[in-house]
Amino acid sequence: MVINEIFLYYFFGTFVLVQMTTYVTSSMAGDAFNFGVGTIMAVIATVFIFIVTSILPSEPVEKH
Repeated sequence: MVINEIFLYYFFGTFVLVQMTTYVTSSMAGDAFNFGVGTIMAVIATVFIFIVTSILPSEPVEKH
């Protein structure tokens, strides 16, 4: 259950940030805002975040 809640929080935060980025970049380019592109990018970014956080170690590294 906890992993589903964490995924939901990550997705919501990523969704909002990606939608804002999509809106700003489309406005700067003079194009129309496309909600679908932002949604697809948010899903891809959320999956990427989960993959990166599962690969990186969470333990402190000893000094060499």
